[in-house]
Amino acid sequence: MFNDIGALELLTLVVLAVLVFGPEKLPKVIQDVTRTIRKIREFSDSAKEDIRSELGPQFKDFEFEDLNPKTFVRKQLMDGDDDLGLKEIRESFDLRKEMAEVTDAVNGRESATSAGAAGTAAAAGAAAKPDLLKKPAQPAKDDRPPFDADAT
Repeated sequence: MFNDIGALELLTLVVLAVLVFGPEKLPKVIQDVTRTIRKIREFSDSAKEDIRSELGPQFKDFEFEDLNPKTFVRKQLMDGDDDLGLKEIRESFDLRKEMAEVTDAVNGRESATSAGAAGTAAAAGAAAKPDLLKKPAQPAKDDRPPFDADAT
């Protein structure tokens, strides 16, 4: 209930209570406040039990905290049975590895995975992949570049 109250704030509240109510009336005020908080909690718990009994047996696992959208999504997607296969997708997707492979391909270097694949392919007697990033041979001076009607 008071999760974000620090020690200095609590001390300030105690000093204010002593100044406002005085040391003589302070114990009575504390008893009244605790009694009121206890009654509010009892009322809240009985209201929750009434709602659960009215909903029926199919809602026996219903928790009121699930009405918070963040809690509901976390419980349904992250904690429950992984019917959607999200865990495998998260584990199989490595963004750093993918970016390193793309960077290596752009810079003309072989990445660790493609080097391993090329090594196994060469060992198996397969033909080497053509290097698509290598500059094509320069056309002769008489040759005109190909005409692209969409570019003009």
